This record gives sequence, structure tokens and C-alpha cells, in this order.
Amino acid sequence: MTSAPASAMRSLDRAFDVLGVLEESRQPLRLSEVARRADLHVATTQRILNVLLERGWAAKEDIGYVAGPAALATAHAFLVNNRLSQVALPVLQELAATTGLTASLYVRVGLARVLTARVQGRNPLRYQLPIGEKLPLHLGAGKALAAWLPEAELTTLVERSTPFTRISGEQVTAEGLVTDLRRIKEDGYALSLSERVLDVTAVSAPVHRAEHLLGALGVTGPSGEVTESDHPRLIGEVRRAADAVAARCP
Repeated sequence: MTSAPASAMRSLDRAFDVLGVLEESRQPLRLSEVARRADLHVATTQRILNVLLERGWAAKEDIGYVAGPAALATAHAFLVNNRLSQVALPVLQELAATTGLTASLYVRVGLARVLTARVQGRNPLRYQLPIGEKLPLHLGAGKALAAWLPEAELTTLVERSTPFTRISGEQVTAEGLVTDLRRIKEDGYALSLSERVLDVTAVSAPVHRAEHLLGALGVTGPSGEVTESDHPRLIGEVRRAADAVAARCP
């Protein structure tokens, strides 16, 4: 079997770059803005968008381009066929019932995380996250994935994300993030207090199968309902749930 020409692979990379821009935007983008964010020439971006429009991966509105409906079909196929989400659901249901908090499962996509399953607790969070929502790795439950990144990818994450300020107002340097992730890897869990959303506490743990990191599982709730004395119990529940999911995966 012959390998694909370098030019074809480069075109594929560029198409994914454009898709990524549309995926991350929360509003329609003009052609020039898509090109700028994808770091491509306008003419190249237009050719890619034309193909994406034809295939349903992009759609054109009066004021710009947005992601197209073809992504929904792919997302549905993932949810139907993804073994991790299927085996995790009953564990998440039990975890939500036991803790009273919202239980979630995330998988890593590049230097981000994606929500693939969620079960609401007794008191639903004041904000809603739809399945498929893309979130940062350097905040909240994302750190339970980031702590196990290969060294090169960890370096890239730190360079791209730091310095930053958590929603609580705490400033985080590159050194501070690396120290935090090393501690999480040693402890086997991440505890987050008002990092991405104010007055929200999250406890998360990695789902490991042999040497493979499959995802991260965690619980989230209002800080007013999760006292410091609750932390050890929640950490234990989350880690047991993560282990249970891993044991059920093939």
C-alpha cells in the first residue's frame, strides 16, 4: 500500500484546522475570520469551506460560516459505538445517587476534553453542559487527564495555557500548573475549587486500563453543599467509580 502524497495530507490537516475553528466558535464567522484563526490564506480557506459545505460539515448563514449538521451524525455514531460511555453510564448513575452530585465522564481530544456522559445529581447545577461540549484541560476535571499527558504534549499545554487566571481570581503560572499536575499524578485524583465556574467544587480521577488513559470521571456540585469535611469521602467514591469503569472496559 502506498502512502498518501504529502500534499494530500497537508490538505487534510488544513481542512481539520478549518473544522476546528468552526467547532470552537459560538457565533457565525466571516471568511476572513475563519482564515485568520486557521492561519490560512483566504483563497485556501474558501476552497476548503466549499468542500465542507457540500459534505454538510459546514453551513453558511447570512453573517458567516458555522459548523454543519454532518458533525451530529458522527457524534451520534460515537455515542452508539463508544464502549467507554456505555459501561460508564450505570456507574455514573450510582455515583450521582450516592453523592447527590452531578457525575460526568470526559475523554481527551488533543489539548482539550469533551463531555461524553453526564448524570445530574439531586440538585442540578445552575449551568448546563451539553454532551459534546469541549472544555479546557488545565481547569477542573481536565487536570485528571492533563496530569498523564506525555511530556511533549504536557509542555505544549503549559506553554499554550499559562499564565491564566482561575474564575476565583487565583493566578496560575507555568510552574504552578506543572506542580499542580505532578501532585495530581502522585495522588491519583484532582480536587478543584472555583476554577472554571465560581463556587463550584469538582473531584475527578483518571480512568486507566492497563497503561492506557481512557478518560476522566468526576463529580461536581455547589461549594456551599460540599464542605471540606466531605472531600475525603467524595475522593474515595470517585476513585472507586473510576476503577469500576476501567474494570468493565474490554
